[in-house]
Amino acid sequence: MSRVRSATRPAKRRRRKSASEPEEAVAAAVAPVEVTPVRGVKLKHVSAITLVVAFLCLFAYLAGRVDVSAATSVPGYGQGAAKERAMFLGLRTAKYEVQDMAKAKEWYSKVLGIQPYFDQPAFYVGYNVGGYDLGLVPAPKAEAKRAAAGVAYWGVEDAHAAYQRLIELGATPVEDVQDVGGGMLVGEVRDPFGNILGVIYNPQFKLGETK
Repeated sequence: MSRVRSATRPAKRRRRKSASEPEEAVAAAVAPVEVTPVRGVKLKHVSAITLVVAFLCLFAYLAGRVDVSAATSVPGYGQGAAKERAMFLGLRTAKYEVQDMAKAKEWYSKVLGIQPYFDQPAFYVGYNVGGYDLGLVPAPKAEAKRAAAGVAYWGVEDAHAAYQRLIELGATPVEDVQDVGGGMLVGEVRDPFGNILGVIYNPQFKLGETK
């Protein structure tokens, strides 16, 4: 009997040892891992440097940013120049300076064949010429022969006849009627008060037509 007991004891010991093996494996798996600190820059220093760099980048972006709000607020922005709303509605007034308003009114009334629609010689006399305003304004220092500036050309059916009629009424020639191309005839005279008057026959232009 003693031999049997002694033979079975090692087997029990081996079974105990095999039963404890899974527990030792789990313990080894969940055992805390010791973290060895790495020498170098501390984490708080890295965070501070990161914030500084971020602020510098933001500042550089804002400093170089182009403000396009004014450009994009313009009506028709991005629709092309062809669709832009016209600013000029058409000719409204051609102004002529004269020293003697009474004489100028008499002369222009005869030239135009109409009376002024607005008659205040102290500051303005206006004529409605085919829907456009020809205005006379007092200018005591206006020279009799002054340089032309922004000459207005008034439409006529016969440029040669209109030009000759102005000369007969006392205007002086500046540029004889000439063909400038496309059938357009233009000429210029100086009225008795020093202003340049232009006459034009333009078959290419139709009043009231817009494109």
